[in-house]
Amino acid sequence: MDISLQPWKWTELWPYAVVVGVLLSWALYHFLAPASWRDWAGAGVVQAFVIALYAEMYGFPLTVYLLAGLLPLKVPLLHSSGHLWATLLGLGQLGAAIETVLGYTLLLVGALLIVKGWVRIYFASGKLVEDSVYGLIRHPQYAGIFLIVLGEIIDWPTIPSLVFAPIIIFIYVRLARREERRLDEAFGSAYRAYRESVPMFIPHREALLLLLLGA
Repeated sequence: MDISLQPWKWTELWPYAVVVGVLLSWALYHFLAPASWRDWAGAGVVQAFVIALYAEMYGFPLTVYLLAGLLPLKVPLLHSSGHLWATLLGLGQLGAAIETVLGYTLLLVGALLIVKGWVRIYFASGKLVEDSVYGLIRHPQYAGIFLIVLGEIIDWPTIPSLVFAPIIIFIYVRLARREERRLDEAFGSAYRAYRESVPMFIPHREALLLLLLGA
């Protein structure tokens, strides 16, 4: 085991953790626009996920430190050693690059879903939205959160993020079901017909290409 502990290397990056955490937290609350206490609770868990992730990415790499003590890994205790899947599988720099590309692709698609979903709802004026991204999946903003969480876990897995991930999924699946009950009461048969034709989180295969192209 060869662990290089040089605190000055990572403590200098704490300002980045603060800036990124603040910006992402603002975007989270702005585009999800939580209203009820359940919405706020869900957004709070996602914010905790973001803070825990970037505190490790730009601050103290707790996950690397703990795993290096448990496994025979030769990884430096530095910011650049967070690509644990590549390290554990022995894939080296190529594996780390693949992790980054795949992770950030999912993250960008997730962010696009959140923003496009917010725009459609914002301009809907209380009407039932069935077109654009809502013609592909019924809950694009929540699906976007799931993709962002998955992308971050692929790119930079941490123990806190792995703990938070199933909690986030559980909370937002429950929120989606509660919203669907309210929409059923508000729009009746029109919403039930929409629900029968459009999947909840995962688009139909033929619609996936349209989604990736920004339809």
